[in-house]
Amino acid sequence: MESGDRYWRVCAPIIRTSLAGTLLWIPALAGSENSPAASRVDDLTPISQADWSYDLAGHLLERAGFGGTPQEIQALSDLPVANAIDRVVNYEAIDASALQDFDESDVWDPDMDPFPPSRAEAVRIARAKGHAMGVGVLPQGSTRRLQPVVDMFFYGLRANALETRRVALWWADRMVATPRPLEEKMTLFWHGHFATSETKVRDYRKLLRQNRTLREHATGNFRDLLMAVMRDPAMLVYLDNGQNIKDHPNENFGRELLELFTMGVGNYTERDIREASRAFTGWTNDALEFRFDRDKHDDGTKEFLGQRGAFDGADILDIILAQPVTAEFISSKLYRFFVREGPSAITKTRLARVFREADYELKPLLRAIFLSRDFYSAPSVATQIKSPVQLLVSTYRKLGLSGAPTIPDFNAQTRRLGQALLYPPNVAGWSGGRTWITPATLLERGNSMRDVLFPQDSESFGHPERRLPSIYGRVAQRLAQGMNITNATRSGDSGSSMLADADEEYNTRYGGYRGYVLAYERVKLVPRHSADFELATIVRESGAATASEAVDHLVKRFLRTPLAATDRQELVDLLTEQIGSRALGDARAELEAALRSVLYVVLCSPEYQVG
Repeated sequence: MESGDRYWRVCAPIIRTSLAGTLLWIPALAGSENSPAASRVDDLTPISQADWSYDLAGHLLERAGFGGTPQEIQALSDLPVANAIDRVVNYEAIDASALQDFDESDVWDPDMDPFPPSRAEAVRIARAKGHAMGVGVLPQGSTRRLQPVVDMFFYGLRANALETRRVALWWADRMVATPRPLEEKMTLFWHGHFATSETKVRDYRKLLRQNRTLREHATGNFRDLLMAVMRDPAMLVYLDNGQNIKDHPNENFGRELLELFTMGVGNYTERDIREASRAFTGWTNDALEFRFDRDKHDDGTKEFLGQRGAFDGADILDIILAQPVTAEFISSKLYRFFVREGPSAITKTRLARVFREADYELKPLLRAIFLSRDFYSAPSVATQIKSPVQLLVSTYRKLGLSGAPTIPDFNAQTRRLGQALLYPPNVAGWSGGRTWITPATLLERGNSMRDVLFPQDSESFGHPERRLPSIYGRVAQRLAQGMNITNATRSGDSGSSMLADADEEYNTRYGGYRGYVLAYERVKLVPRHSADFELATIVRESGAATASEAVDHLVKRFLRTPLAATDRQELVDLLTEQIGSRALGDARAELEAALRSVLYVVLCSPEYQVG
């Protein structure tokens, strides 16, 4: 791949990045204000068969999934429009048995439950009981009697973090490979809606279980999903509901239920939060199982949203769902996710009515959205900034891959771009939209595309997740030189290796080092492989024989909005220059490199950042 200077010289005519503040230039909306597409705005009547086309089928796959190959789009566009929507929404009829379940590393010892919230708490338990997390303290008189417990605590942290990354990669692979894209797209939506992070849960098993729960209920009944999530161990831990007990209610659970999960700010009072929290007292978990602790439940009378009674958590959910604003809040959020920002008041009202009349079944709502003329209107097409996950997954699907490559590293890429799976920034999830783009992340998006197309330049060769942080690398080096633990873990010059060990109960820095080492021994390696595709073959199979036809195929395959004529010509000229001819010729290696350079420019363009 060319150097940075060469990259900007080649890309400058194509990439027009008008950054007002930190906002991405958005391509002009498809069609004019007077076009037929513009007249569809806020029109929820079904689109006609006469309007159905290849381009609209591509839009459907982009939003209801992660995009598709020309063959997949054509197959969908060949169906009657109602049948095409049904195929996307009623995906259970599609066989997905080839998708692999997560291959666990067996890093969790049963005695580690319940995992202490901090090293200090692990030490406190060990002092009181003589053991913690399945390991005992050393005999009296031993050096660092509590060291095994501290080592195990840090092992739990490191192993869970590494295994969580493996879960995220497994999920990414599933998004790329699935024949049911809406299932995974909705699972991703609910992950952002019911946001839960490994940084606090510290148990990959709970996050994996929650991921499966979100998928199971992805397009089912919202009440069933809501009840499942409220009883979900990961959510109970994340929102501290184990601390929500009679006489001392913790309001985290009740507040987020109302503010973020169901009704939205301004539709309840602080008293409603307190009363809802009382109703959820005693909802806790034993490791991976929900448990109702009756002794800690407040069974007194509550007053909630104008109703009075001895409500429990299930009663609270039913009262919430009886509020018209709940259907509007959820349907509007789904609309913003799948269609565009800023739904009009009339659209909100109509979608909420569809949702309520379906008794909170999600499929009728999704079908109404995907069938609507509004979904295919000018402001709705090719105007949504792709999230980092969608950017990468859609690239892989459009390349026709059967799974996510591990070179470049998916987790490292999305983390740099601002969206690490299973690590949402807070309980509100990712803000999305224009927040995905800053000057830094825009440049990083280009770097990510470079790593996909030119993996030999990626930093993901080898196993970067197995590298010790520098502070622990120094500890390992010093221990290998024969230093004792005291000197090996000192900052700066550690002095002579002959100095005696300190008299201490444990050494935290050594525990951190041992935690990494133990985790690396047990967590399964991620096989490293780059994306398996040959762009020259893809282009030739499209029937392209000239540079102009090759560019047209790449643009059609990867963009949902056309390039300006001058930009298209720049790409044609670039490809012609690199292969030395207007004809594609027979030099396969030369053509492959040239096509990847051209596709690199396409994938870095503003047009590719939206879908």
